[in-house]
Amino acid sequence: MARPLKNRQLSHPHDVIKDAAWQQISQSGAGSLSLRKIARDIGITAPAIYNYYPDRNALVTALIIDAFTSFGNSQLSARNSRPGPGKEIERLEATGIAYREWALEHPQQYHLIFGTPVPGYIPPMQEILPVLLHSLTALTSCITELHQQGKIDLEDVPRPLVDRNNRFYGMVQPANDIQLAIYGIAMNIWGRVHGLVSLEITGQLPPFGQDGAALYHYELTSIIRQFITKQATKRENDT
Repeated sequence: MARPLKNRQLSHPHDVIKDAAWQQISQSGAGSLSLRKIARDIGITAPAIYNYYPDRNALVTALIIDAFTSFGNSQLSARNSRPGPGKEIERLEATGIAYREWALEHPQQYHLIFGTPVPGYIPPMQEILPVLLHSLTALTSCITELHQQGKIDLEDVPRPLVDRNNRFYGMVQPANDIQLAIYGIAMNIWGRVHGLVSLEITGQLPPFGQDGAALYHYELTSIIRQFITKQATKRENDT
């Protein structure tokens, strides 16, 4: 451990502090995050760290923004790996596979944004909402293009409430009815894959198949069958 130096100069101090924070989270959880301990670990005085992050909550917000950004970029990269017409279902499936892969590679980040809330921390939605929406872009765009291709029926999908008192108001406020239905499907899909991934990375789910992913892939197939194959069959029967 570096010896604290009052006037030590750090190269890219915000990144150094965040790296130390992730290390601390991996060892003892986000609830025990301490700016003073981070200062000791990186070799600066405790007051100096407050020049970069005024309090613990500011650091938690920065970590959440980074995590959502990384997650969203991973989702978009997976979606974009299946370009071209006729690949709509493949893009949705690739996005789903990337969800699990990112979580397994970044368990601390996953827990921070999707797991147990940090005690005493209230997320500033005005700061987090842009990256939260960014993280949903790949999934909602896949659903949107499937709907445009006539492969998903939005008629019976529950819509989120547009309520100014809801902390998610900024997510749904500008949306029309179709966009609200797309959010409904996206949240349903997210909830289903989230459940399996959360059980897996917390050690509460036995591995399935040779690489442990068989049950997850089975669920992705079930989702596609429910929202796409079933809806396509329904339209064919209606005609």
